[in-house]
Amino acid sequence: MAAAAKGSLTPTRLYLVRHGQVADGHTDRYHGNNDIGLSDNGVRQFEDLAAQLTTVPLAGIYASDLTRARTGAQIISRGRDQAVQTIPEFREIHFGAWEGLSFAEIAERYPAELEARFRDLTSFRIPGGESLLDLSSRVLPRLGELIAGHLEEALIIVAHAGVNRVILSEALGLPLDHLFRLDQNYGCLNIIDYFPDMAVVRLLNGGVNGVAAG
Repeated sequence: MAAAAKGSLTPTRLYLVRHGQVADGHTDRYHGNNDIGLSDNGVRQFEDLAAQLTTVPLAGIYASDLTRARTGAQIISRGRDQAVQTIPEFREIHFGAWEGLSFAEIAERYPAELEARFRDLTSFRIPGGESLLDLSSRVLPRLGELIAGHLEEALIIVAHAGVNRVILSEALGLPLDHLFRLDQNYGCLNIIDYFPDMAVVRLLNGGVNGVAAG
């Protein structure tokens, strides 16, 4: 992926963030494209993150167009002269018939489909939804455009666990079927530096001041 100008030692730095805790408080439901907002705690998580990043110069502030991500980016943008730019390609994976369900409910209602997904995590397409390959195919090209447009600058993207894992997997050279080895807590911060020939992950699943989010 193109990142910094040829011969440059100054990377393009990506601050990659997962949205905060969602309004229903659930951590075990697959909301996907359901447009749920943030809980009060989710708002506080982003207020803390915004305070942490106050002195970081950001050349661009981007978010998924879903409310839970867009709201977090708007909190980050307070006091800055950049408007939040929403990018539909950074929406969470579409869970189709599984959206809004817990893992236990999916296992009860769609046992055959769930087993098929375990057998082929990369290519299995959720009924009415997307596969991880579908997700990767819409996220990474758009990310590449942003990185190329911010050479040697810093930008922030507020997105979702699935989207972040795709981006981190690409940066780390991990195949998509290892994607779920990467944890992404609500409100977590990842930092990736993009050089001309490689990406370097500086922080993974961090919280305020680099402490793992809970």
